[in-house]
Amino acid sequence: MVRRRNLRFAVSVFALPVLLAGCGGAVSSGSFDRTYEVSGPIRLDLTNASGSVHISGSADNKVHIRGEIRAHGFLFNDSSKQARELSANPPIEQKPDIIRVGKELRRSNGVTIAYTIELPRNAEVATTVASGSQTISDIQGPVKIESSSGSIAVSKIDRSVQVSSASGAITAQDLGDDFRASTKSASVNAANVKGDVRIRTQSGSVNVSGPGARVEAGTKSGSVDIAGAGNDVNASSTSGHVSVKGNPSGNSYWNLKTVSGSVEVAVPPSANFHLSAEAVSGQINASIPIVIEDQDKHNLRARVGNAGGRVEIHTVSGGINVQPAS
Repeated sequence: MVRRRNLRFAVSVFALPVLLAGCGGAVSSGSFDRTYEVSGPIRLDLTNASGSVHISGSADNKVHIRGEIRAHGFLFNDSSKQARELSANPPIEQKPDIIRVGKELRRSNGVTIAYTIELPRNAEVATTVASGSQTISDIQGPVKIESSSGSIAVSKIDRSVQVSSASGAITAQDLGDDFRASTKSASVNAANVKGDVRIRTQSGSVNVSGPGARVEAGTKSGSVDIAGAGNDVNASSTSGHVSVKGNPSGNSYWNLKTVSGSVEVAVPPSANFHLSAEAVSGQINASIPIVIEDQDKHNLRARVGNAGGRVEIHTVSGGINVQPAS
């Protein structure tokens, strides 16, 4: 049974657009400011064609939405008219437990809106932004983000976070649940994620530190670096190195692969695992105590400590190094 939440429009203030002249041409600007009182958890759905988005949690039971508008482009008169209309009538729709912002992308043709939004901490958020940076922090979630172009930063989210981006760096920090990220051309950095981490990028590096659960990370062009791994790891790179630091003891399974690039593994002296390494073209080096079970020019099977976990490494063109953690 879903409990209905009440939204009450509290304050409405807007600034009329101003026409500015400069060497780069005329620019029309304006703003709007809205505050809503809410009762119970709220969901924010935001769509923006162009402009930055900053969303954060607040201590009160209110939703504050401020938009800074700039009209520009080839059809300036039409854009300027849109800016005036948006200042007077912002693209905000309220439902019992949902607030929708910027529902129709086509209304913002030639207009940039920069949003600053504060929500109660128990809110969840879904955003779709064509062009512009996004920062989301200090809310319960879950959070779902879609972006064509622009950097994305999420932090201090209690529930799951899902990000899909065509181009723009992605940073995630201090998440209380699972993190999923998919991008075509961008680097992804994730730190202190308590849940599972799953990252896929076509072109860009992947960095994961302090994962609390399983890690799955892959890139076609770029490096993969994972530090503090203590559970299952699946890491791969078509062109670039893979580095994993942590402890594969217990029942954990590390599956590490590269086509063109080296693989480095760093483990503590207390580590216990089975090692299986294959380098089609490259050397295999182990600078930790191991018990060799089988070995030839391109393969090594060994036991480290009392065994337990499994570490499987495969490279086509690149070396393999297993070393003590510094």
